[in-house]
Amino acid sequence: MELNEISKVDQAYDGDQIQVLEGLEAVRKRPGMYIGSTGPRGLHHLVYEIVDNAIDEALAGFCDKIVVKILPGDIIYVSDNGRGIPVGIQSKTGLPAVTVVFTILHAGGKFGGGSYKVSGGLHGVGASVVNALSEWLEVEVVSDGRLYYQRFERGKTMTELEDRGPVTDGRESGSTVLFKPDAKIFKETTVYEYEILEKRLREQAFLNGGIRIQLIDERNEAEIVDNEFHYEGGISSFVEYLNQKMAVEVVHPEIIHVEAEAADHNATAEIAMQYTDSFNERLLSFANNIHTVDGGTHEDGFKRALTRVLNDYARKYNILKDNDKNLSGEDVREGLTCVISVKLKEAQFEGQTKAKLGNTEIASLVSGMLSDKLMTFLEENPASARAIFDKALAASRAREAARKARDLARRKTALENSTLPGKLADCISREIDKTEIYIVEGDSAAGSAKNGRDRNFQAILPLWGKMLNVEKSRLDKVYGNDKLMPVITAVGCGLGDEFDLTKLRYGKIIVMADADVDGAHIRTLLLTFFFRFMRPLVEEGHIYLACPPLFRVSKGKRHVYAYDDAERDKIMAEFGSGYDIQRYKGLGEMDAEQLWETTMNPETRLMKKVEIDDAVAADETFSILMGDKVEPRRLFIEKNAKYAEFDV
Repeated sequence: MELNEISKVDQAYDGDQIQVLEGLEAVRKRPGMYIGSTGPRGLHHLVYEIVDNAIDEALAGFCDKIVVKILPGDIIYVSDNGRGIPVGIQSKTGLPAVTVVFTILHAGGKFGGGSYKVSGGLHGVGASVVNALSEWLEVEVVSDGRLYYQRFERGKTMTELEDRGPVTDGRESGSTVLFKPDAKIFKETTVYEYEILEKRLREQAFLNGGIRIQLIDERNEAEIVDNEFHYEGGISSFVEYLNQKMAVEVVHPEIIHVEAEAADHNATAEIAMQYTDSFNERLLSFANNIHTVDGGTHEDGFKRALTRVLNDYARKYNILKDNDKNLSGEDVREGLTCVISVKLKEAQFEGQTKAKLGNTEIASLVSGMLSDKLMTFLEENPASARAIFDKALAASRAREAARKARDLARRKTALENSTLPGKLADCISREIDKTEIYIVEGDSAAGSAKNGRDRNFQAILPLWGKMLNVEKSRLDKVYGNDKLMPVITAVGCGLGDEFDLTKLRYGKIIVMADADVDGAHIRTLLLTFFFRFMRPLVEEGHIYLACPPLFRVSKGKRHVYAYDDAERDKIMAEFGSGYDIQRYKGLGEMDAEQLWETTMNPETRLMKKVEIDDAVAADETFSILMGDKVEPRRLFIEKNAKYAEFDV
């Protein structure tokens, strides 16, 4: 989509278009209400809010270059070449409009003033929230050839708006914001992660094809990082990038791209999609550049239309015979990489985090657009259509095979009667919030775990050998697999579209494997299985990784466990001399008492809770690590080897 495709609104952008709704008092007291958290996620969100204001200028057709810098001291610099924040006096407050924007909540050009047709961000609270949560913030505005400057500290105005005279550096217009996050608010960290900002800004460049976004990290003078994101192909380039990043092969060469505008010109919709050889669906949806992770009406309209069009085409051209069942939504989306981007004048989001779009009218726009234009594509590209249907039909056959395998597995294991695996050492309690199951590799480790556990609330499920890599397998291969079926049965929730979290038997599912390369592989295989087929377990925080120690350092009657080399060396230094070191090469080398003390006792153990901060990034990681292509996996391992915590 061209930056000016959504028609430019009234060129006037002055102080009277800045409308004031309420004050700023609550932001510093309850920052989580405005930015989600005061941890790393909220810290990075500050940058997004200022960048979103510049993106809104781009959507209105007045900006095509944004520069973001991380300066020494983790000071953020954001500059754009838009019109510049208005500096005229705002009639309702008697203050310069730029002062109003940065000091009064819900003040901006996004509240019916006519300055923006569509906008993202926090609906006009972004600039003031960033100001309130910063130790200091400075804004420069270039307007009518003159430079204006103002400084704030923790949301309070420190200087009046200054007219610093004619611009001497050639800038015609634009805004520049510098701010330093307040360590009193962001107590966990004020250090920015370049990769997090890079991902978000690249995403914005894809969603607004043609805009240039530059990200520069100047914190290390000897190693300045400078990247520019510019994609004329827009979301089609996004789909191409995702497929390359996830190391999958495409099944048809073209990226299908369709777009349309609503009859009243208050909304546009754009879709780019391509099928791959993967068994997984990757659907990203955005509304006004905001990632709607929980979907919404635009996704619903897309899914319904896609299923209907493909079935209509298959019937029309006799790909599906009279007696054949229709393809399901899961069938037609298997292996699909798709980006949906809608832009609306009045976006209605559900929930504080804007994770789901609620505008009912957008479903009709998306559905009607796709129904018409996708059918045309299929008819004009019969070879690609055939490849798409071969993929969908294979998915349909696998789904039917999975149903039969599931029924067979139920008959074999009496799953419907809750018969548990014979190797499972169950616990006594049935209180979900108290119970936990350890999935343990190997006979000796399982034996120690069974003898060392508290059987009142701890269950032990032994596994032997490496299990199926489900990244390369459909659901039909999972049912009946002798390594995975005991896990499915013990957990109790079922799989895939039959998954029911209310049937969960244990509140914590703990993967306990050796702290070596083989153990890491087993953990990854299990995590891939949970993510692909039991994802709610991960999303709801039920999956944990046990952290067994590598060393036991003893001196006299005292002993201390160490979880890495550095901790071992520190303990050795404290003991001085005369100590003994026991090196655990595996869980099986610990007796029951040691395993309880180090890895199973809730009072003393270390565990890692598996969480998904970014589902898209997790999806990419599993595809890279567990997929067929070797080169992307090698590059990933080389890049991240420094973070490895297991012993080789």
